[in-house]
Amino acid sequence: MNQDYIKPDEWSILEEGFDADKVKSSESLFSIGNGVMGQRANFEEQYSGPSFQGSYIGGVYYPDKTKVGWWKNGYPEYFAKVLNAPNWIGINVFVNGEALDLFTCKEVKDFKRELNMKEGFHHRSFVAVLPNDIEIAVKATRFLSIVEDELGAIDYEVEVINSDAELRFEPYLDGGITNTDANWEEHFWKTLDVKTERNQGFILSKTLKTEFHVGSFMQSEVLVDGEKKDLDFKESRTHDKLTFSYTVNAEKGQKVSLRKYAGYVTDMNHDRDQLVLAAKEVLESALASGFEELLQQQKEAWAKIWEMADITITGDVKAQQGIRFNIFQLNQTYLGKDERLNIGPKGFTGEKYGGSTYWDTEAYCIPFYMATKDQKVARNLLIYRYNQLDKAIENAKKLGFKNGAALYPMVTMNGEESHNEWEITFEEIHRNGAMVYAIFNYVRFTGDFEYIPEKGLEVMIAISRFWHQRANFSSDKNKYVILGVTGPNEYENNVNNNWYTNYIAKWCLEYTMEMIDKVKQGFEEDYERIMGHTNLTDSELISWKEVAEAMYFPFSEKDGVFLQQDGFLDKEIKPVSKLDKNQRPINQQWSWDRILRSCYIKQADVLQGFYFFEDHFSKEDLEKHFNYYEPITVHESSLSPCVHSIQAAVLGRMKQAYDLYLRTSRLDLDDYNNEVEQGCHITSMAGTWMSIVEGFGGMRVREDQLEFTPRIPDEWQAYSFKVNFRDQILKVTVTKDKTRFLLEGDSAIEIKVDGETLEVSPNQEKTV
Repeated sequence: MNQDYIKPDEWSILEEGFDADKVKSSESLFSIGNGVMGQRANFEEQYSGPSFQGSYIGGVYYPDKTKVGWWKNGYPEYFAKVLNAPNWIGINVFVNGEALDLFTCKEVKDFKRELNMKEGFHHRSFVAVLPNDIEIAVKATRFLSIVEDELGAIDYEVEVINSDAELRFEPYLDGGITNTDANWEEHFWKTLDVKTERNQGFILSKTLKTEFHVGSFMQSEVLVDGEKKDLDFKESRTHDKLTFSYTVNAEKGQKVSLRKYAGYVTDMNHDRDQLVLAAKEVLESALASGFEELLQQQKEAWAKIWEMADITITGDVKAQQGIRFNIFQLNQTYLGKDERLNIGPKGFTGEKYGGSTYWDTEAYCIPFYMATKDQKVARNLLIYRYNQLDKAIENAKKLGFKNGAALYPMVTMNGEESHNEWEITFEEIHRNGAMVYAIFNYVRFTGDFEYIPEKGLEVMIAISRFWHQRANFSSDKNKYVILGVTGPNEYENNVNNNWYTNYIAKWCLEYTMEMIDKVKQGFEEDYERIMGHTNLTDSELISWKEVAEAMYFPFSEKDGVFLQQDGFLDKEIKPVSKLDKNQRPINQQWSWDRILRSCYIKQADVLQGFYFFEDHFSKEDLEKHFNYYEPITVHESSLSPCVHSIQAAVLGRMKQAYDLYLRTSRLDLDDYNNEVEQGCHITSMAGTWMSIVEGFGGMRVREDQLEFTPRIPDEWQAYSFKVNFRDQILKVTVTKDKTRFLLEGDSAIEIKVDGETLEVSPNQEKTV
């Protein structure tokens, strides 16, 4: 744990006291979003201290030229970056001509910041003494509407405490922004026009290269002691910035508010030449509703989300705050309305990883969205990959694969690979397996088998072709091997026969063949269409079977475990507990050469396979492998603690499961990896949800039936969660001595609890 300044609270993230050293961390933690756009929690007023300004629009990106020391065949030419979009939150504030800037104030008192997760807004309040000795109290509330998702609203109130004063508010739009992580300090935006109409302002911009057109807009109103004032205002503009200026002569104790309505419209949803008109319609609707009504709509919309997605924990405020923070950020990032969008590892909280799509979505996020939303939301995540199949085939072709083999990208915005480190781009191919696993997982949970003949099988065939071609026969081993790969443990590069990669490759081939037979028997028309389109032959299927049946898996007879890869036993095996704490995290303390030679594992690798394919192994197998690999895992990936927490719970090691749960749920709040100022770890937050529902709740789906093995950490008195299983909503409440099930639906379902069958009828609580 690297920080402990966030106050424990069940429904809010709270910070008290102003500390310039924490501003960048808080900008990440207090971020807001609505699934379509999002922003870091930058101050509205100007701030001259260290800050990371960021405002982002889902799906709008730029192909920043790759920065590598040398070029290799097959390298992508660019790294896709989510763009820091024009800044609309800005409101400069002047008191008798002196700028309000918390970094230069004589004193900042009673500073409080709240991210209200229950109702979906950010609030900040403080008292400041300016260099000219005037003391003011400020309250600022803002939110991004999830009802009107092109709109954001700010209520910024200033009260002069110790004298009368002239207050000047300068709300602005700024199109001249850059990305913190630009490779070549390139500018990504071109401002096309700056327009005003009465007190409405518009900046029309386009991204260079990708040609996304965006209209940023704003309109403000001023209130004195709650009463709207029709004030004259001045405007000033440059080629990429527009500012309005409103002046009020405020008496001591008077409260003056500027309410700003602003946001983005894009050509993803509107005609390019209609962006100003579209923005005006948003503003007209916003002004007609007013700030209070819009905020009320926001609260009601969040209440609906929480009704299904909430997890309650009794007796442990920090654990409760952690899970709600994770659930809140997941919903701020992706609501499933648009199949063109996906879930970036940082969501809308920062720029690291380019804001693009990774295998995290398929491996970690889909279970959360399947169980807490309508199944169409998870289906949209699968359709996103289906729509990019042609690009995945193109990616594989660049690397020498043929016959319609597909390699899904490690990092993408549009289906093209845009990751530029060879040991990941070319070698971390296990990501391909996650695409197929997600389809399997979705069908298992939802029962929507039709997705496979409709779209899924084509993806599976293309991926199986890749695995077939990527494996080669070793006459020495008399087995098929997969050479030169990077497994989930990225602290090992260019290894041979990574066990997880080989295992998921074999499984993909077998599962695809099984689904081909099933589609052939039940969906003849789709079968003919798919076979015609893919030209899949019987001889190809025979050779797939041969590769799957003769896949090689490194194994240690001495230790009785599968080895992470060939040569793993050449390493000095030394548990993490023997590492000096000053050496952690090793990725910030050690050379890459030293990391690669060590036995230390960044995240679940062999154990990732045991998590995905739990039913293929006995509990004794899991225990043996967990005992071997977990002690040498440094958990320096955000995706690591959740998988290990689930497995520790399966093994009945509740103290360890709980500690790992706290680490995953409070990874950002407590800044375990010392990097939260770059943004939050959004995709791993879905793993936090899994660590409660699958870990402590023991939820599994087997043979079209929900199963539970409920357990509870000693630190908790009770916890509860809901799952939407095939349009039936089941609420599970676990206490120290019993588990209660309540079904919201129209027909009874059978579930298994600790191996025993239980029938649950609608609206009748069943207790075990």
